[in-house]
Amino acid sequence: MSLRLKGTNAYGHLGWFEVKCTICNRTLRIGIDVVYKCPKCEKKYKAYFCEADKRGVKGKCPYCNTELVPAI
Repeated sequence: MSLRLKGTNAYGHLGWFEVKCTICNRTLRIGIDVVYKCPKCEKKYKAYFCEADKRGVKGKCPYCNTELVPAI
């Protein structure tokens, strides 16, 4: 009997392409949803933002006041 893993280890699993919005904690899918990130705080705080929260903070990162860029 062989054990075959499916799901999180499978190629194309959505878990590899999902991030959470820093402000509203909404699940965002990179490539499907519009996702913005802070180039400086991305690794330190996992600073990803949805389109609505980007407008709420006027396009600037709430941590360092840097302009947000689209995550591709």
